[in-house]
Amino acid sequence: MEKQNKKILLAAVAILTGFVALAQGNGTAGINEATQMVTSYFDPATQLIYAIGAVVGLIGGVKVYNKFSSGDPDTSKTAASWFGACIFLIVAATILRSFFL
Repeated sequence: MEKQNKKILLAAVAILTGFVALAQGNGTAGINEATQMVTSYFDPATQLIYAIGAVVGLIGGVKVYNKFSSGDPDTSKTAASWFGACIFLIVAATILRSFFL
């Protein structure tokens, strides 16, 4: 009975060793492929963030102009928040791109 347990254990160790040897090569290739896929999304994502920033900038500019034209005393606060949002979008896109690439 003890001899049979040793054979089973030896077979299990041999099978696990084979799986580990196969998994090492495929794991590295998979990680490299995933990294390539993620980094390929950064250029389109950066362009999308710039486009969103342009739309937000235009809408915010019209909003500030309307408040300025109507004589609203809250114009400076609206302009500052609009300008800050545009700067944040541009800086965030640039920093994320340079950080991950």
